[in-house]
Amino acid sequence: MDKAKLRFLGTGTSQGIPIIGCKCPVCQSADPRDKRFRASAFVQYKGLDILIDAGPDFRSQMLASGIGHLDALFLTHNHKDHTGGLDDLRSLNYIDRKAVEIYCEPKVLESLKKEYSYVFADEKYPGAPEWRVHVISEKPFIVTKDTSNKELVWVHDVGYGNKMPDGSVVPTDGNIVSDAVEVDSDRLGEVEFPDVAIVPIRGFHDKMPVLGFRFGNIAYITDMSSIPEEEFSKLKGLDHVTLNTVGYRPHHSHFSLDEALEVADKIGAKHTWLTHLSHNFPCYEKFAEDLKQLCLERGIHSEVLPAYDGLVIEQRMIITN
Repeated sequence: MDKAKLRFLGTGTSQGIPIIGCKCPVCQSADPRDKRFRASAFVQYKGLDILIDAGPDFRSQMLASGIGHLDALFLTHNHKDHTGGLDDLRSLNYIDRKAVEIYCEPKVLESLKKEYSYVFADEKYPGAPEWRVHVISEKPFIVTKDTSNKELVWVHDVGYGNKMPDGSVVPTDGNIVSDAVEVDSDRLGEVEFPDVAIVPIRGFHDKMPVLGFRFGNIAYITDMSSIPEEEFSKLKGLDHVTLNTVGYRPHHSHFSLDEALEVADKIGAKHTWLTHLSHNFPCYEKFAEDLKQLCLERGIHSEVLPAYDGLVIEQRMIITN
């Protein structure tokens, strides 16, 4: 089983923690594990640096973690707390001299075209982000590390252009969308590096289709309230899985804590990490103790703990910082 490394860049709800103006014990906590950016994760897998979601805290998350390069960006869905930071990708255009590779579903793409219409314009505003968008579905797809010599060149007062073999510079345009290369599930073992096969996990955020992703021994799931029965076969044999929960009471678009624990038990990963957490839960230390007791009482064999910003999980090890 291929091993992955995942760093939680954000583990909070759409408002983050602390919530503006809130005086509750969690929002006022001095424990850094109770300070939560909007949900996002950084995965290193088979030589690729992959970001999952880029919400409003994207810039702060990247600076706090020291990340300055991405091979790919996966979008779980199109809500603003997961896409609101995409304009800041232009910093990576400037540093890497390449367009950012984005992987998303068709409905997410349509939302991006409305929210970031200037990225898809035929004649771009100087300084607009440069993306290449790969359309995916719930089928496994291939991500290939960009080893081409294509280079983005900044031209003052004009914007980015593509440097051609003869040295000339051609302005970029909005023709940036293509279908990702998909593979049959029974061919996954045939795929060799640098072509990396990613397994999407279909779920629903209320009635909205969303995706989670499996990277070898780790699966990242957020913003789901249900997972179709047939998807659980993709989640067998995990060392780590992340699941979202926003509170104790039933919620129309997220797992309640009881539901998250039921899903964790069904998946049976060695470790389950709860993310997209709200201030409705206790402060970190008490919440962690409560979860241990709940798992003991219910006979849940997966170790279930709250994740926190900066937590790194790798193989069967957990690295805190």
